[in-house]
Amino acid sequence: MTNQSITANATQESYEVYAIKYASVDRVRQSNFLDPIDGDGDALMPLDFFVWLVRGHGQLLLVDTGFSQVSALARNRRFLQDPLEALKRLGIAVDDVRNVAITHLHYDHAGNVNLFPNAKVWLQEREIAYATGKCMCDAKQNHFFALDDIAVVLKRLYQGEVCLVDGMHAFAPGIELHRVGGHTDGLQIVRVMTEKGWVVLASDAAHYYENLEKRNPFPAIYSKPDMMKGYELIRQLADGDDNIIPGHDPAVCTKFPTLAEHPGAPIYRIA
Repeated sequence: MTNQSITANATQESYEVYAIKYASVDRVRQSNFLDPIDGDGDALMPLDFFVWLVRGHGQLLLVDTGFSQVSALARNRRFLQDPLEALKRLGIAVDDVRNVAITHLHYDHAGNVNLFPNAKVWLQEREIAYATGKCMCDAKQNHFFALDDIAVVLKRLYQGEVCLVDGMHAFAPGIELHRVGGHTDGLQIVRVMTEKGWVVLASDAAHYYENLEKRNPFPAIYSKPDMMKGYELIRQLADGDDNIIPGHDPAVCTKFPTLAEHPGAPIYRIA
C-alpha cells in the first residue's frame, strides 16, 4: 500500500483516455437527485453506463469492467455493446489487459472481472470491507451489488491478484487513484495526465455533471458528508471542470467525439 502523490510537474507523461458506453436506462430527473430539484421532476433524464480506458507509455489501465448482457436483462437495462468487443475495436485483446481499477463494487462497475484472467485488480481496501461487512445486511445497500461479482473478486484476492490501496495511490507516473467515498465507503476516482492536463474519471462520485454543479447527489449514497468532500476533491484534482468526466451522464456522448475509424460505435475520445 502507498500514499504518495505525483504532481503534474513531476512527469511529462500524457495518456489517451476513452469512455466506452455499453448500456443505458431511462429515468426521470428527480430520481437522479437526493434533494428536491427545480422544474419538472418527471422529465426524462436517462442514465448511461460506461467503462473507461487509459493507455500510453507502456501502460494500459481499464477502469471498471461493466456488466454482462445477462445482468442487463435481469435489471432491465438496454445493453448496447459488450465492453470486450469495444476493447477489440481499440485493438486490445482481453489477454492484453493486465490492470483493472475498480472504482467500486456495484454491479455495473465490477461485473465481468472474471473475463480478464491476466489482470491485477486495483481496489480500495475500504471498498472490499464495505462490500463484505454489516452494511450488506441492509437491502437498500446490497441491492446495488451482485453476489457473484463479489465472489469473483474475493477469489482473486485469495489468489493474490487484488491490489488493495488505502486513500491515494500513484499507479504510474501521471495516473493516480484517490478514495473519495460517499456513494460507497471505498469509492475511488482516477486522475490521469493528458494533453489537456489532469483529467478526473469521477465514476459515481458524480453521476451527472449536474450533481456536481448543484452539489445535489445521486440518491444512492452511503455518506453525504463524504460525497460533498468528494465534490471538492474532484475539482481540486482536475485542470478545470471540462476535465471532469462523470460516471453516467449522456452528455459525455455529445461533448466528446466518437472514433473516426468506428463512427457508429459508442466509444468516445476524452483526451
